[in-house]
Amino acid sequence: MGFLKGKLALKLFQERNDLTKQYWGKHLWSRGYCVSTVGLNEEQIRKYVKWQQEREQKG
Repeated sequence: MGFLKGKLALKLFQERNDLTKQYWGKHLWSRGYCVSTVGLNEEQIRKYVKWQQEREQKG
């Protein structure tokens, strides 16, 4: 997953110059990702996003 996110980010930065200004340092994605084989509801997604944000703030 990290490989795909990295390649997509590079392509986006090449095609869209405005992203370079907005996302200094070329950090477009968070470090993690969520995979579900059963399906998630909105509450579960919100919890995951909140958890991911807290994790990013901690470093």
